Amino acid sequence: MTDVQDAATTLAHSYAEIRRRLSKRIVGMDEVIKLLIAGIFSGGHCLLVGVPGLAKTRLISSVAQLMEMDFSRIQFTPDLMPSDITGAEVIVEDKDTGQRDFRFLKGPIFANIVLADEINRTPPKTQAALMEAMEERQVSALGNVFQLEEPFFVLATQNPIEQEGTYPLPAAQLDRFVFNISVGYPARDEESEIMRMTTRPHDESLEPVLTRDQVIALMKTVREMPVPKEIASYATTLTRRTRPDDANAPEAIKKYVAFGAGPRAAQALVLGAKVFALIRGDSQPTHADVRALVHPVFCHRVLVNYLGTADDASVEGLLNQVIDSVPAPDFEPSSAKKKGFLATLFARGNS
Repeated sequence: MTDVQDAATTLAHSYAEIRRRLSKRIVGMDEVIKLLIAGIFSGGHCLLVGVPGLAKTRLISSVAQLMEMDFSRIQFTPDLMPSDITGAEVIVEDKDTGQRDFRFLKGPIFANIVLADEINRTPPKTQAALMEAMEERQVSALGNVFQLEEPFFVLATQNPIEQEGTYPLPAAQLDRFVFNISVGYPARDEESEIMRMTTRPHDESLEPVLTRDQVIALMKTVREMPVPKEIASYATTLTRRTRPDDANAPEAIKKYVAFGAGPRAAQALVLGAKVFALIRGDSQPTHADVRALVHPVFCHRVLVNYLGTADDASVEGLLNQVIDSVPAPDFEPSSAKKKGFLATLFARGNS
């Protein structure tokens, strides 16, 4: 699949259908779902942060079913070892000959979508094993290298409440996640609907919307999709304005930020904007697509210094100043002006 407009048609239709089928299991969470889909088709990993009981696991497993991908869940604990997720060599006896030999048994990391539940509850050694898989798409075990099957995504969760006995991810590891997705409490009417849905018999079946091969083809198209120079420049400027040593950065950034976002952040902005355009049915991202991704892309990459902590400076407020400091034209994408099939699909997907 190389034609961008064909990809836009396919992804717009698929996104609307995914949203419709997810409504059988998930109530609300519109922005979370959109960011999760954008993370998958941009080929990146996502970090979901929210209190327990907000259906994060249910959402991720459901998305895996809808895209016909193997799903694996790993509950991270302080005693989890690297071999518990990557796999280990065990002695296997041949029943016919009685010969014993070593065989590598693959761990739960060998899946298309891996839910790393409470990733900050496991020691750095185990986190490092996961990071190798995330970055290199491979697993090293006992001197051997095993390639992971494509596509491969790690969707990790963190509980923002309890921090006792945890191992916070360092900045270099957080940078591996394209988006930090905040999962908040549902609205009142949504919570009432959740009560009705989960306290009565209901159909759990979910038929796939896309095949694994289609997902891979769409990811390839996202990479091949051209980006206008002004969009690339806008994403670069926003990224540079988060750095305290940038001459044009807002004064609050210079005062309260220890480290700003690196080049991976600009890449995530552009890739995510491409997917936003495609699920809208458009073949070109806009400045608005980039702006919509500033918070999920930057919030885990911008580190507040001691003065910022003392003055209670929030990363969210600082990022709003970054957005305001970079003017961008507001215009409607061509597909949004159409009253045809794609615009109808996009509206249905957000209903």
